[in-house]
Formats: sequence, structure tokens, C-alpha cells
Amino acid sequence: MFKPILRALAGAALLSSALAAAAQAETDLKFALDWKFEGPAAPYFVAIDKGYYKAEGLNVTVDTGPGSVAGIGRVAAGTYPLGFFDINSLFKFRDQNPDKAVKAVLMVYDRPPFSIVSLAKSGIATPKDLEGKLLGAPAADGAFAQWKAFVQANGIDASKVRVENIGFPVREPMLADGKVDAITGFSFSSYFNLLQKGVAPKDIKVMLMTDYGLSLYGNAVMVNPDYAKANPKVVAGFVRATIKGIQDTIAGPASAIKSVMKRNETGDEKIELERLIMSIRDNIATPWTKANGLGDVDTDRLTKSIEQVGITYDFKAKPTAADIFTSEYLPPASERKF
Repeated sequence: MFKPILRALAGAALLSSALAAAAQAETDLKFALDWKFEGPAAPYFVAIDKGYYKAEGLNVTVDTGPGSVAGIGRVAAGTYPLGFFDINSLFKFRDQNPDKAVKAVLMVYDRPPFSIVSLAKSGIATPKDLEGKLLGAPAADGAFAQWKAFVQANGIDASKVRVENIGFPVREPMLADGKVDAITGFSFSSYFNLLQKGVAPKDIKVMLMTDYGLSLYGNAVMVNPDYAKANPKVVAGFVRATIKGIQDTIAGPASAIKSVMKRNETGDEKIELERLIMSIRDNIATPWTKANGLGDVDTDRLTKSIEQVGITYDFKAKPTAADIFTSEYLPPASERKF
């Protein structure tokens, strides 16, 4: 009579052991954002809260970042195996660091949020109107990294634009206080930061650089090459789970923003939701991604963007599209639709 009991106990022990082994097999993975825990970061937290990373055997930790340019070095150094940064700045980084083959594996901002933001009273309606004005631009800003290409594309006389290097925390306050005439920034960051400073929506003027001659992509998930080589299944699992997080965020931003606010208790949920909706509309859910699915790039367009950056940046050895982006970790296009 004791044998069935012993067998049951043995079975329970084996099950417990299997579950413990599965838990131990979960891979810890650090992921660096470009910036703070704001609305556009929702997909990663949705993927955590809905268990998408866990289903891939991953225990993902998401950290804030120093900007969409400076953070690339964190991935190159291996401090973070994966990060979310500006792909155009990766062109230059790869050229300056040929031994550090950081590569993008998931395009998130099909249209970049790079913008010039001003107030109505400044009278800046076109790029040429920046001549004679004072432009505030953080040196590590992804939008400012495109300044020279923007100048060339729009025939701006750069000698007539005074550029002042200002810190991220004071960028929008300086514009609101009239200490600068315009700033560079991500559209969904600067616009809503100005609203929080009490500036009326009708007084905020945003020029998206992609509407003025720049054929660029924006931020993408990037991977350390040594980590990718040693852990291809981890990278593919992270990409697959992140895409599910993006799909859910597009389908329900009001629900997705809750995952952000759990990590940003001092934030304004209404502002962050509007910021998220703006990033989905302008940067993520574009006509191209609706037709082709999330995450991939058009090779011809990426090549053109490298050429465009090369107009005002002197490449020692210009990278190719294949040097910069790989689709090998993406799931089939049918799984990337939304």
C-alpha cells in the first residue's frame, strides 16, 4: 500500500526538481534604454509584465540611459548586451571603432523623432528661419547628431546659427524661458516637456527632420557582437518577445502605459500616455511597417541614409547596410504584423 504513495512522492519530487531547474535556467539579461522611463518605453515593460520575456527563458532588467548617442558605447563595452539607441549614430560609431561591431537587430522607430522645436513667438516656420537664431542642443542628443545633414539638406547657412551646448534637464526650460530660440530633441520628448512647463499647445512648433529632406531611420535595438555570437537564441528570444510587447502597445496604449507608470511613480500618466500615442503614430506604426511588419528595414533606404549622413560626416571606411543591421534574429513577417 505504501508503493503508490512512494511513487507519488517521487513524482512530486521530480516535478519540483524540474521546475527548480527551469527557474535556474532563466537567463538574466540587462537592457539599456536611451532615456528615462517615459511613455515610449512601454513595449519593454509590457513584455515583462505579460511574461513574454519569461516565456523565452529571460529575466530582463531595463535601465535608463544617457541619450540615444552616448549609450552605444555601453553595448560595445558589454556593460549591456542589448540597448536601444540611434542607428544613425551607430554609422559613425562603427566608423570610429572598427573593432567594435555593434549591430542593430530590431528597428523600432521606422521614422525618427528627430526634430527642431521652437515657440511661435520666435517666428521659426522653416529650416532657413533658424539663421540668426540661437539653437540649444545637448551634445549627446540624437537629433542634434543629424544637425549637419539637416543643414545641408535645407541650404541653411550654419555660420548664421549660434549653437549652444546645453544639458538635457535644462533644454525645454531654457526654450520656455526664452533663453534659446529653438532646441533639438525628440518630438515626443520636447513637446510634452514643454506642456509640463505650462506652454500652450498652439505655441509649440515642431519640425520633424524627416519632413525636411532626411531619409533616416531612428532608434533600434542593438546587440554586442560577442554576446550575440555566444547567445543567438537569447537575442532571438528577446527580439521576439519585444515585438509582442510593441504589438500589444499599439493595440492598447492606455493599458500599456500602466506598465510604465508602475516604474515611474512621479510621472504624469496623462502626459505619458499622450507621449506614447504620439510615438506610435509618428515613429512606429508607419505606412511601411503596416505593410511589411515591425522590426525590419528597407536595405535601399538604409543605404541611402548612410549616404546622407556621409554628406556631412567624413567616413574613413563607410559602413554598408549589412554592417549596420541584420534581420537574422527577427521572426517571420507574419508574426510581426499589427
